Amino acid sequence: CALPAFSYNAHRGLVLGLTFLAYALYHASRKPPSIVKRALSKSWPPFHDPALLGETDVAFLAFYSLGMFGAGHLGDRLDLRLFLAAGMVGSGAAVAFFGAGYFLSLHSLVFYVFAQAIAGLLQSTGWPSVVAVVGNWFGGRRRGLIMGIWNAHTSVGNISGSIIAAAVLRYGWGWSFVVPGGLMALGGVLVFFFLAPYPEDVGFASWPPKQASGASTDEEDSSTSTAGEEDRRDAVGILKAFSIPGVLTFATCLFFAKLVAYTFLYWLPFYLTQTAIGGEYMSVTDAGYLSVLFDVGGIIGGILAGFMSDQLDARATTAAMFMYLAIPSLYAFHAYGSTSKVTNIALMMISGLFVNGPYALITTAVSADLGTHKSLKGDSRALATVTAIIDGTGSLGAALGPFVTGFISKTGWDSVFIMLILCALIAGACLSGLVKSEIQQIIQNWRNRSSDTPNGTADPGAQPLLEGSS
Repeated sequence: CALPAFSYNAHRGLVLGLTFLAYALYHASRKPPSIVKRALSKSWPPFHDPALLGETDVAFLAFYSLGMFGAGHLGDRLDLRLFLAAGMVGSGAAVAFFGAGYFLSLHSLVFYVFAQAIAGLLQSTGWPSVVAVVGNWFGGRRRGLIMGIWNAHTSVGNISGSIIAAAVLRYGWGWSFVVPGGLMALGGVLVFFFLAPYPEDVGFASWPPKQASGASTDEEDSSTSTAGEEDRRDAVGILKAFSIPGVLTFATCLFFAKLVAYTFLYWLPFYLTQTAIGGEYMSVTDAGYLSVLFDVGGIIGGILAGFMSDQLDARATTAAMFMYLAIPSLYAFHAYGSTSKVTNIALMMISGLFVNGPYALITTAVSADLGTHKSLKGDSRALATVTAIIDGTGSLGAALGPFVTGFISKTGWDSVFIMLILCALIAGACLSGLVKSEIQQIIQNWRNRSSDTPNGTADPGAQPLLEGSS
């Protein structure tokens, strides 16, 4: 497929736009289960028991997590454009397949668990692919801010998915799956025709662009590539990717951080229908609309975390700080969110900011940093593989959280929030070693800048902890 010819910066803009749209559609197609939970539990056997709804969630997330490791490995070896496009079309079909149960009047739990397992497996193609594509085109000191803004696709997808699923729910819950699934497949077609996963695919040098002698290293517009640059670097193996410093630490942190985020993703609308806010219970549709404000806070959190980590050169410190601040936010939301709708909205958005901020940072800028780590010596491609390891491990937590919630919510929501608070605490604690190293580096850099040297510059040997090829 011949891709359109644009300038280098125009292609960068197109890459950001297409990958933003692609992953927004991935997330939009994951929202229907949370929106229709109440409708299914009231009128559609076998889902009268909320724990069975949890089983469909864990089927999706378990296969998503397992598929992630294989998808990342394949993403570094196959054409990312074809891989992502095929994954989107297949994922859209799988989401619609679950909704087909409504039109066919199917009441078998096995059918719905199977449908969610297939959907999870196919959706694992998305995240390693889009992060690898953006990492191929963008890098440098502003990576955290750029990817923080770009990562708003997660919350935009959650918001649009909630609105679409809630809007068509009145026509039957099956439509809440069919419509997002169709949009997902359409997005895959757009990716197939217009996405350039590598600068080399459209005649540019790989990032960072090669400069002529004496040219500024800040210049990002490149229009030349050599035959040698056309050759793709060899992809690394999973074991080598695991050995990159920081990968296991951030993967473990994300296990607990994503457990918290995905429990909200799958259970927040249901929780809102079960809680008297200002003395009144809300409908399923209203709860679906209100729950999007958690993701509005998440957009702000992702951008803020990316910006702060760029300014501090401290990804781990920023992520840990957000996770610790999520603890009082979660407590306040549960304890005081029922006071009034205004209070509920404010505390929900604050919780979304601190819960989704580190989740967004680790799955974007941190993954891109580690996937281009200096230990790879520029001779390997590991972006998709590293992204898959980190997010795949996080997705194991994402599978566990909603599943456990289906059981412990029967004893009351206090137990659920205690679980979430403990997980936020553990997530922050996981980064303690890296936080200590980053703080020491920040102090050393500050001392170097303030020392009385002839040129007043910092020690050139001082480098950020997660320095990559950029």
